[in-house]
Amino acid sequence: MRPFFSLLLVLASFPLCARAISIPEIRKSLVRISTTSQEPNYRVPWMPGNVSGGTGAGFVIKGKRILTNAHVVSNARFLSIERENDPKRYIARVEHIAHDCDLAVLTVEDPKFFEKAAPLPFGDKIPRIESSVSVYGYPIGGNRLSVTTGVVSRVDFQTYSHSLVDSHLAIQTNAAINPGNSGGPVLQEGKVVGVAFQGYSGDVAQNVGYMIPTPVIARFLKDIEDGRYDHYMELGAGTFPLLNPAQRRALGLEDDGVGVLVSTVSSGSVSDGVLERGDVILSIDGKAVESDGFMHLDGERVQMPEIVERKFKGDTAVFKILRKGQTLEKTVRFDKAWPYQIQANQYDIAPRYVLFGGLLFQPLSRDFLESYPNNDDLRLRYFYNFFITDELYKERPEIVVLSAILPDPINTYLGDFRGGIVDEINGKKIKTLNDLANALAEPARDYIIRILGEGRPIVLESAAVEAARERIKARYNVRTEQNLVEKAS
Repeated sequence: MRPFFSLLLVLASFPLCARAISIPEIRKSLVRISTTSQEPNYRVPWMPGNVSGGTGAGFVIKGKRILTNAHVVSNARFLSIERENDPKRYIARVEHIAHDCDLAVLTVEDPKFFEKAAPLPFGDKIPRIESSVSVYGYPIGGNRLSVTTGVVSRVDFQTYSHSLVDSHLAIQTNAAINPGNSGGPVLQEGKVVGVAFQGYSGDVAQNVGYMIPTPVIARFLKDIEDGRYDHYMELGAGTFPLLNPAQRRALGLEDDGVGVLVSTVSSGSVSDGVLERGDVILSIDGKAVESDGFMHLDGERVQMPEIVERKFKGDTAVFKILRKGQTLEKTVRFDKAWPYQIQANQYDIAPRYVLFGGLLFQPLSRDFLESYPNNDDLRLRYFYNFFITDELYKERPEIVVLSAILPDPINTYLGDFRGGIVDEINGKKIKTLNDLANALAEPARDYIIRILGEGRPIVLESAAVEAARERIKARYNVRTEQNLVEKAS
């Protein structure tokens, strides 16, 4: 088990140097990454999607590796890197990628690439507000190094735009961060204090950019030391601040500014069966949880989720709680990552689907909905929006949707069912896409498919489906009728 302050030890193990690194040395370690990527095709999942190109930045780190953003190399089919004053292009590949914190590590096939590139040193502290930082990269597709300077304006918990559901520590700066800067180092006094990863464009705010700070980088690099990435751990419990004096008295709390109320505990999370709704969390691993949901760590006040997310798979956290007037200690073991990612952007995996009798079935997800932007079915939107909060996953771990119909004589007049949620097939409840595939694989004279909320079923004759199979595959260039595994795309 790693101790509570394990991230301090990780930061201490970062490659440091006594002197500030010079611009010429930075140039040797900075790289321009060219990516050829191919998007998955959720509308026609058996076919590859569009091929596109992009550029980003990265930099050499300890272990003959290159650190960059996950979004720079997501869905990559081919990667090449360049270094200033070196005419050669080097072939690279993704070694580890973490979509939840937007970081990736690359390796280069040619070992000679690293002969003249020293790893950039990491700083061991989060930069202070109003301190200056410099952002290095190749913005707007430029071929030459660009350096922009600004000040740190905020250190906060932010949603990372790559996945759109994961929130981590982020540092805001007014240094210009544009497309092409992504993955480049942010330096202060010659040491890396962050990785540039997203900017803000709009009328509300201007000159706002964000970098991933060293605690997040350190956690990612520590996680992959065993050769795999286990993802961020989540508590799976929501909390509510306890600032109201009357509410605190009702719960039997002193007016000492300590404690937050557990408002929800997700079934299937690591907190399920350990924490309960109505518990008051007083401390985690001996560190007090203040009544506004903040804790003290490394001399800073940080939000409670930031403390929990620094845990690794296999770690534990000891919670001191107040439950029904009794003070207890409960231990949460982080043995798995949160499994339900329906609302997260997905990358580097092929869409899952089943095609049967010209009917295309797919699990509901953000990528699925974005591929069908005109789908305004309120039931479908409810299942997507409230899948986690209403614990809809308890009954249906996957929401299987009849997403499209490939017109054929055997499925005539079934258009009204398009966009519906599959409830059961031949009397068997459909909770996952695999359930649907298994039900359709069982011998039957007819397949009776019931759609949630529909009075009449879909009925397909088994012999007619079999007779139409090759006809449909040839007409619509279907390579394979199903993909049930989240395999690399």
